[in-house]
Amino acid sequence: MMDTITNSIHRIIACIISIARLSRPLPWGGVGGGLLGGVGVGLLLACTSRLPYQHDEGMVFGTFYSITYQHDHNLQPQVEEALQQVDREFSMFNEQSTVAAINRGEQPQRSDMFREVYDLAQQVTADTDGAFDITVAPLVNAWGFGFKNEQMPTPEQVDSLLKIRSQLDFSAIAKGYGCDVVARTLAAQGIENYMVEIGGEVVTHGSNPQGNPWRIGVTKPTDDSLQTDDSGLQAVLAVTDMAMATSGNYRNFYYQGGRKYAHTIDPRTGYPVQHELLSATVFAPTCAQADAYATAFMVLGMEGAKAVLQRHPEMKGYFIYTDYRGDMAVWHSEGLEINN
Repeated sequence: MMDTITNSIHRIIACIISIARLSRPLPWGGVGGGLLGGVGVGLLLACTSRLPYQHDEGMVFGTFYSITYQHDHNLQPQVEEALQQVDREFSMFNEQSTVAAINRGEQPQRSDMFREVYDLAQQVTADTDGAFDITVAPLVNAWGFGFKNEQMPTPEQVDSLLKIRSQLDFSAIAKGYGCDVVARTLAAQGIENYMVEIGGEVVTHGSNPQGNPWRIGVTKPTDDSLQTDDSGLQAVLAVTDMAMATSGNYRNFYYQGGRKYAHTIDPRTGYPVQHELLSATVFAPTCAQADAYATAFMVLGMEGAKAVLQRHPEMKGYFIYTDYRGDMAVWHSEGLEINN
């Protein structure tokens, strides 16, 4: 750490010295201001741009992460530690996590991190009239088991599960929060240019290695889950200094009796949603917020999601849906930079 800071300081000092030389008094009087001052600023920017971009990949929360950032040294150990902190709080697969202990009926100490995410989840639940709910896991599991075995839960089972609200599941917000935690870790190192992606949830800041805004693809809602090339992208969006999360049904459904059942369960009714919205991408100041609202929007549907966005000028949406003809269509908030 000290070597990294020392190298960075040396580079900055060298740049300052170069700029100072440009500002020395000129033979005909005055100093090297104006154009030369502009050159000095350009030199300082050039010093920064010479920093290399690092790229880290790995597994966390049962999915992949990919992180690109501009820095002298690779910081993957710090990134991994930040992600493990989130895992120790919210992982459903880590028996030592706080949420696992709570679901076993224990009373573990709640950390500031746990309270931060729990409070945000409760805020989104209230703001969406219960469309987002971190206690929906028993219903999701029941329907998931039914999908696999082609036997749907009975109305009596659904009614019974609706009364069970003791099991917590942060999977619809933890990946987004993990992105936020990594972004904070990078920012604390003075890093201004980075992109953090965990399982499709993204936080960006500054510029990409080409000096341009970061551009993130939105997957086209097709039933072909094996399509991985660019032809599977619905659009490419400019995402700079903001967070982005996507939720969708198009790869999670089951046909029974000629009817298509989505895997998104409405926590208020206990049944899979039935509406036209195929994919909801949300842009927000934090990825945890984007993650939670994207999930809620898939429950609310188009009109409900639009109504929430009207109350939140800090958020934007990009929705893919089926129109009245059954064709795929797109609606998005004003101000999004989109390349179709």
